[in-house]
Amino acid sequence: MTATAEDRRDQFEKDVAALKSKTGGSGRADARARIGGLVLMVVGVIASFVVYLASLSLDDPRNIASYQILASALLAVTVIGGALYLAGAVSRVLRLWLLRQLYENRRDES
Repeated sequence: MTATAEDRRDQFEKDVAALKSKTGGSGRADARARIGGLVLMVVGVIASFVVYLASLSLDDPRNIASYQILASALLAVTVIGGALYLAGAVSRVLRLWLLRQLYENRRDES
């Protein structure tokens, strides 16, 4: 009789808990990176919109150019936030994949 996916997942979780592996807090660091990335993305987009609304009342090209520079910097903040979020999410997936590979190799050796 074959084990269902739920049975295999339960067994995997039990075996991982039995390994008592310590990640050194890198899981928490990834979570902080994802949250920080989301915050930077939201702040960058909202601040860019505020700068856009403020620039609508300007007539001097020098003032408009300075707002364009500020909007470009806020775009960079948004991109950095996206990169942080992506790095945190990918590292979480890769950590789980590596743990599964180690578990499978250990099980095959036994």
